[in-house]
Amino acid sequence: MGHWWERNIIEPDKLPLLLALTAFILTFLITRVITRTIRAGKGPFGNVSSGGVHIHHVVPGVILTVVGGFGAVAGTQHGIGSAVSAVIFGIGAGLVLDEFALILHLADVYWTEAGRKSVEVVVLTAALVGLVLVGFVPFGVNDLSDDELQDRGSVITSVAVNFLFALLALSKGKVRMAIFGVIVPLVALVGAIRLARPGSPWAKRFYRRRPRARARSRLRAYHHDRRWLGPRRRFQDLIGGRPDPEPARSLERR
Repeated sequence: MGHWWERNIIEPDKLPLLLALTAFILTFLITRVITRTIRAGKGPFGNVSSGGVHIHHVVPGVILTVVGGFGAVAGTQHGIGSAVSAVIFGIGAGLVLDEFALILHLADVYWTEAGRKSVEVVVLTAALVGLVLVGFVPFGVNDLSDDELQDRGSVITSVAVNFLFALLALSKGKVRMAIFGVIVPLVALVGAIRLARPGSPWAKRFYRRRPRARARSRLRAYHHDRRWLGPRRRFQDLIGGRPDPEPARSLERR
């Protein structure tokens, strides 16, 4: 266990990534605590405005991400400069992705159902970076032997096959499996061979004349969402706060 930890975590080349991930997670958690206290009207914090314009924290996040990114590129691979750039980048990325839904919708959806996308993206990003940190390499290159790594053909073939699995999973509407499959190819393989979700490009193309496949797809998606949607939302509410209830839609008079 000790050798595994030293080999995969305490390597000097991975220290900046560890610092960036730590700063990223802490920034997100602290930001959510502050925004939740502002929402509840408690504590010394408040929204920042200038000239009547609400300054969202994605703005300083973008600035810090740019500073940290360019600092990492311009600096050396080791030393205090690299560590500082990694922390700055992690803080900036945490602020930016905490308002990912705002960027996606170009609207202030922070405390709406659509705002859940920010929490989901942050958790997904942290998980992917964590996998890279413990030794996984995109498209399964880490599974190749030293001799295979010397053969460019083997590397290209491995990357192409694993990329194909991820692409198939994505076309079947399994976005999370496709993304994780980039790091862990087995996940993408499972997503590639399972039934496509209703409404996915694969289902529209290949299930159009297969009513049984369409029915099985809808049934499986229904059971999956019924089982996992509730726990996933409770987890998102725990770390990100519960969205505001949507106002009831009134019936239009004719």
